[in-house]
Amino acid sequence: RFKSILVEKDSHLLELARYVVLNPVRAKMVRSAKDWRWSSYRATAGMTESPEFLTTDWLLAQFDRNTSKAQRAYRRFVGQGRDVEIWDELRHGCLLSTETFETQIAPLLSEQRSVIDFPRSQRLAGRPSLQGLFAHVPNKAARDAKIHEAMRVHEYTLKELSEHLGLHYSTLSLIAKRESEKERIPKTKT
Repeated sequence: RFKSILVEKDSHLLELARYVVLNPVRAKMVRSAKDWRWSSYRATAGMTESPEFLTTDWLLAQFDRNTSKAQRAYRRFVGQGRDVEIWDELRHGCLLSTETFETQIAPLLSEQRSVIDFPRSQRLAGRPSLQGLFAHVPNKAARDAKIHEAMRVHEYTLKELSEHLGLHYSTLSLIAKRESEKERIPKTKT
């Protein structure tokens, strides 16, 4: 199944490139990456001629300017990667990044929140943390507005809010309902 991931750093991309060519090895379909003929590994490693559609320049340039040295280094890199776990930094199922990067791209990701075709975890990538949302809440009215925002805009669950705020689910539900009703009442000019 196709998977799309936003990658923060070149080092993450290198790890992904290694991960992909080692998939058949981890699945015990072959003993070595060079044995899987449908992979780009053999061409990138200099074992076969590169097909016209395959671009290896960027990947090899990460190892050396000299193509043959880069190919040897690439072969060593892939050979050392069997037990490397790359998914530890995967966030929301779609970001291979640090929390800082997630915060930086949050405005760009906010557009996909309304698209139901994305899995929930991906729609919510980049949303503010509950700690951040409730960090500077001066009073109960502001807290209630933030509860409503957390549920309606950022799709936090009652369980998540309950654990963070120490309030019962039913209390949170009533607060959110009351705040929603406030939005429906037209404000009068004075």
